[in-house]
Amino acid sequence: MRKSLIGFGVAGVTAVAFLAGCGSGGDMAGMQHSSTTTAPSAAGQQDGHNEQDVKFAQDMIGHHQQALDMAAMVPSKSTNPQVIDLGKRIAAAQEPEIKKMTEWLTKWGAAPASTSMPGMDHGSGHGSMPGMMTAEEMAKLNGATGAEFDRMWLDMMIKHHQGAVEMAEAEQEKGSSADAKKLAQHIIAAQRAEIAEMQALLK
Repeated sequence: MRKSLIGFGVAGVTAVAFLAGCGSGGDMAGMQHSSTTTAPSAAGQQDGHNEQDVKFAQDMIGHHQQALDMAAMVPSKSTNPQVIDLGKRIAAAQEPEIKKMTEWLTKWGAAPASTSMPGMDHGSGHGSMPGMMTAEEMAKLNGATGAEFDRMWLDMMIKHHQGAVEMAEAEQEKGSSADAKKLAQHIIAAQRAEIAEMQALLK
């Protein structure tokens, strides 16, 4: 009886070891995979994003949307071909970026707009982010035409772009997502170039 119990115990241990051995490859891979995906609090989700990346996308969407509102004013209020062309280029560049950042937020399971800005209406303006125009500034811009509009629009868009560059620099410093940091780098380069272009137009 004692021998049979010992034999049963050995067989049981052998079976457990065999089962563990069979699954070791997959389990180890699973453990390695889970180590990169189950610690989002510090390192972000499996694509490497963190809270800064989410904030950058949420805030930059609102920031870009106001730039689109400003660009949409240009055709009916400006007679300067260079300003009209710049407005078109800004809209053409920033609309796809809004779409891209919205897709990231969906993938990350985050809200499409920053929760720190409840009920934000980008059309009326919001001054909580760098370079954002207030509702009063947007209304004043909308009431101008011709050369006066061009001067105000260029002044405001320069400040708006400078704010976007500041936000993108923060993402470069604190973000984790390679895609978000790449976009931030692109925003810095593109908007600095447009700032220089607008400053030249003002002169």
